[in-house]
Amino acid sequence: MSEMEVSSGTGLQAWFAGYYHEEIERLCRFVIPERSSVLVLGCGTGELLAALGPARGLGIDRDPAKVAEAARRHPGLEFRTADAESLELDEKFDYVVLADLVGTLVDVQRCFEGLRAVTRPDSRVVVTYYNFVWQPILRLAEWLGLRAPQPEYNWLGMDDLANLLELAGFEPIRRKHRMLLPIYVPLVSELANKVLSQLPGLRHLTLVNAVVARPPNPPAASPLTVSVVVPTRNERGNVEGIVARTPEMGAGTQLVFIDGNSTDGTAAEIERQIGLHPEKRMMLLHQGSGVGKGDAVRKAFDACTGDVLMILDADITVPPEDLPKFYEALASGKGDFINGTRLVYPMEQQAMRFLNLLGNKFFSLCFTWLLDQRLKDTLCGTKVLRRSDYLTIKSNRWFFGDFDPFGDFDLLFGASKANLKIVEIPIRYKERTYGTTNISRFRHGWLLLKMCAFAYTKLKIV
Repeated sequence: MSEMEVSSGTGLQAWFAGYYHEEIERLCRFVIPERSSVLVLGCGTGELLAALGPARGLGIDRDPAKVAEAARRHPGLEFRTADAESLELDEKFDYVVLADLVGTLVDVQRCFEGLRAVTRPDSRVVVTYYNFVWQPILRLAEWLGLRAPQPEYNWLGMDDLANLLELAGFEPIRRKHRMLLPIYVPLVSELANKVLSQLPGLRHLTLVNAVVARPPNPPAASPLTVSVVVPTRNERGNVEGIVARTPEMGAGTQLVFIDGNSTDGTAAEIERQIGLHPEKRMMLLHQGSGVGKGDAVRKAFDACTGDVLMILDADITVPPEDLPKFYEALASGKGDFINGTRLVYPMEQQAMRFLNLLGNKFFSLCFTWLLDQRLKDTLCGTKVLRRSDYLTIKSNRWFFGDFDPFGDFDLLFGASKANLKIVEIPIRYKERTYGTTNISRFRHGWLLLKMCAFAYTKLKIV
């Protein structure tokens, strides 16, 4: 399915191919932020590259006629004649896109291996290809004249693409499924392609498949500095334990408390601990008029100086001694966003009530589906990411808006939109020993259901 189908063949063929390519463009625009640097291999006449609105755009195709036409149509972009299986480029890009190119490659693995030279650890590779379940229907479309005749393509499923990317040293992090109805029928196409195509079971029957992968992510070249954010509200009895038990990590640890107008003397106890331990890098912030843990975390993150940002709940139900596991997972390159999970090891008897446990398991299934990445525990407060990645999430916050009083979902949704790899660290969940929980099972459970519906409209119906 080359881009030339849009402008060649009969009017019916152009109509059929045009709708298909519009769906590819829509999917890639969702994955790739505008003003990125983008390399498109197998660019055809350049419509996809132009649709992405890149700050720096380069299209590669081995057909000189297509390259010349692309340059004529899109003079603000660069196009070159070259073979994607033997790239010779001295440049690295934020995103590399192979839109249906893999079907015609002689050696897909060799092509993927060549992408290492044009990517950085924070780059992403996007590969789209059609689902071979549709092969009989596509052949029928050719026979009916709805589709231009095609050569034999490589027989590649989603698992095959993921396997070849892994063999080439890349790590698949997300899979996307689009388009159940490849022709435009008013209202029906919108329902089929935006709603039904995302449902479990049906999504495996979609025409368009895509894999988003990240390049090899080497360990940090030197130890990273760490900022641990502790939101507090009436947690005076836990402050001393947090200060004593939070370990030094990497090149040094900063402990940032942000107090949400406590009435039990929490702020005074934090100030006392700061005076008792001048050898520790500690800071007290006041949330002021803001409401909710999410607001507190955002304000604290803005004040942090560490390369790595961590959240530690002040109830110490997640042991501070476990934080080095999160640091190692991030610094070693195993993940971009490290999330704690309380649902692996047996937990202390009163650590989580039964309804809370059921709710967590339900929401873990919902969010695994919504984020296209496995997520076992959405509500564990311990979350870790690089400050640079947080700044990316922050800059894209307009996409979701200020919707989350907890802060967990603002970060999870943002990490998914930024194509960060989410990794979970199992922790042993402890009982609270001081104070009472601020979580209301039913009121906050209803809020979480609304968040799932909201995420569905933002991450699935696009």
